Amino acid sequence: MCDEHMTDLYLSEPPGAERTRPRRPAEARLAVRRAVAERCRATPTPCDADALSDALLVASELTSNAILHGGGVTDFQVDVDGARVRLSVSDRSDRLPGAVPRTDPQGRTRHGGHGWPIVCRLSRDVRVSDLPAGGKCITAVVPLVRQAPDPSRRTSSGRP
Repeated sequence: MCDEHMTDLYLSEPPGAERTRPRRPAEARLAVRRAVAERCRATPTPCDADALSDALLVASELTSNAILHGGGVTDFQVDVDGARVRLSVSDRSDRLPGAVPRTDPQGRTRHGGHGWPIVCRLSRDVRVSDLPAGGKCITAVVPLVRQAPDPSRRTSSGRP
């Protein structure tokens, strides 16, 4: 799913799948929007606007993190499978993503560091895989239909 080597043309992608290498988060969001729209036109795939917004935010965060912390996006894949979007973003870094404390050791408020918790909260499944030639691939599955909040998935503040 996250091949290190890319070509400019992918001939065997299923309907609703799109592979590009976005240079900016806006390009990743556009790829997700196009893939979802194509799938919803071709099949009776349910999709609500809030759930699509979640998928767009996850794509944006994963792409931003790859660009800022991972040496750039080396592969990007969007696959709409039923009522969910599978987003895979690969980068050059072996470093695992993680949440950043809100303050630095001196007690000063840090800016940023919210992307990974957002990805984890909005996704039903998140996996990080090492790539054979180095780097990693992060795959997140985001539902296209919003469900009621799961009380077992709480934030650090204890809120769902």
